[in-house]
Amino acid sequence: MNALILSAIAAGGYFGIFLLMALENIFPPIPSEIIMGYGGVLVARGEMSFWPLLLIGTAGTVAGNMVWYWLGARWSEDQIHAFVDRHGRWLTMEWEEFDKARTLFRRHGDWVVFFLRFSPLLRTIVSLPAGLAKMQLWRFLLFTFLGSIIWNGALIWGGKKLSGLIEEYETIAGYVVVGIILAGVAFYVYRVITWKPGGGRA
Repeated sequence: MNALILSAIAAGGYFGIFLLMALENIFPPIPSEIIMGYGGVLVARGEMSFWPLLLIGTAGTVAGNMVWYWLGARWSEDQIHAFVDRHGRWLTMEWEEFDKARTLFRRHGDWVVFFLRFSPLLRTIVSLPAGLAKMQLWRFLLFTFLGSIIWNGALIWGGKKLSGLIEEYETIAGYVVVGIILAGVAFYVYRVITWKPGGGRA
């Protein structure tokens, strides 16, 4: 499993990393932890370089978040609500989560975009209220980039440091990765099954 994932990421190259990281921020359950973590293993092997991987992966993260920012800036709250009601189940996006992200954005301002890059549940959805609030584009891009580059850098560094253990205990590591992927898929299915339409609007 490890060899298969590493071969797939290496074959896609930096452009593949960009696409995967963009998709990870648009449609679940593609895990950035595996994408950038295994990118770090390839850095340790000398098959990728740290800085191009970090910058291109982060560019993909920003591009994915820009999709949601653009929708938020383009649509009214009623249109966003209708979108969540229609497509939220498959995106595992509930109106309550949007409302929570919006409340945090209103309470703490633009810096929420930076800090929520470290939240597994709200790091993408906060881009919608940022767009709806007409947050200045350059500030959105800056805070998204800064938060993402720190998070992605930590994942690459971790993958690089653990590369020796991953290769030494390849079978165990393979089971762990399969477990993470299955857990991600199970969580996605759970979210799809338990999803409920949005309630009232604030």
